[in-house]
Amino acid sequence: MTVTHNNQEFSLNCPLPIQQYPQILLAHGGGGKLMRQLIEKMFLPAFNSGNSPHDSATLNLPTGKIAFTTDSYVINPLFFPGGDIGSLAIHGTVNDLAMSGARPLYLSAGFILEEGLPIETLWRIINSMKQAAEKAKVKIVTGDTKVVDKGKGDGIFINTAGVGIIEHNQIIAPQSVKPGDILIVNGDIGRHGIAIMAVREGLEFETTIESDSAPVADLVLNLLEAGVEIHCLRDLTRGGLASALNEIASDAKVNISIKENAIPVREDVRGACEILGFDPLYVANEGRFVAFVPPEKAEQTLNLMQAHPLGTNAQIIGTVTGTGNGTVTMQSIIGAGRIVDMLAGEQLPRIC
Repeated sequence: MTVTHNNQEFSLNCPLPIQQYPQILLAHGGGGKLMRQLIEKMFLPAFNSGNSPHDSATLNLPTGKIAFTTDSYVINPLFFPGGDIGSLAIHGTVNDLAMSGARPLYLSAGFILEEGLPIETLWRIINSMKQAAEKAKVKIVTGDTKVVDKGKGDGIFINTAGVGIIEHNQIIAPQSVKPGDILIVNGDIGRHGIAIMAVREGLEFETTIESDSAPVADLVLNLLEAGVEIHCLRDLTRGGLASALNEIASDAKVNISIKENAIPVREDVRGACEILGFDPLYVANEGRFVAFVPPEKAEQTLNLMQAHPLGTNAQIIGTVTGTGNGTVTMQSIIGAGRIVDMLAGEQLPRIC
């Protein structure tokens, strides 16, 4: 049977004999027959990396620099409008590689499963990861599975690590940011955090707010292949736009100014933030990033972003005003200025 979830089709024809084992058992992580069955019947056919089972994968890498990153995903709930923990685990690591200007190639996937997790839930997540990896043009080549006692986890946690190749000579990092640089975001902010919060708290709005979770590597590679000089990129995950800008300003020892009326925020997200007492600047995103480019490249960058499906709402939101102590300021809609500080504490836990 095939069902549709968030515009994605999932097969519910689970390959494991669920009549006997409808849920994850501790033995599925015990290194014996059930664990091997889990790997051979579910993970290997879904991810189909071409590597034979062994202690490590052997990879062919082009010459040049590589980027290497890892991240863990502990989101609650596991399924949300616009995605799930599986696709999120692919998008998050692919996007981390993209922020270095790398072409993502290979991922690992480590699973910590809680005893009692329905096999069908795991199968939906595996299929979602498969589809997300295919869309992002990466291969899942190695992985690990552990099972913890019931009550000692929260269904499933996933760690993904990623390797990408850097095919250019640019240094895309905070130290490359210069006074005069223009800041461009690739779309509206705040949707991921509000989508999670709405499901978690049972909130209903006039429209369903879907997460922006998506792989942005293709958009970044389009900019690089067009010859755009990029000084820095940063995805706007936990802590949102405000924390990302503060981190870059502090590391680059520059001051940044942004304009509130230039920052794209959907009206339904803005309304939800007002109800919940959140500032959209600090709400997490999973398919949004900010690019720092020299002023002479700003228009070209904006046009290229807006021509891509993941950048249609791209906007110039501010500038690097000069060297300094890492202060980020915002000119409000009414013309007043205020300091935009780093997020203090945790606005939304278990968001990614």
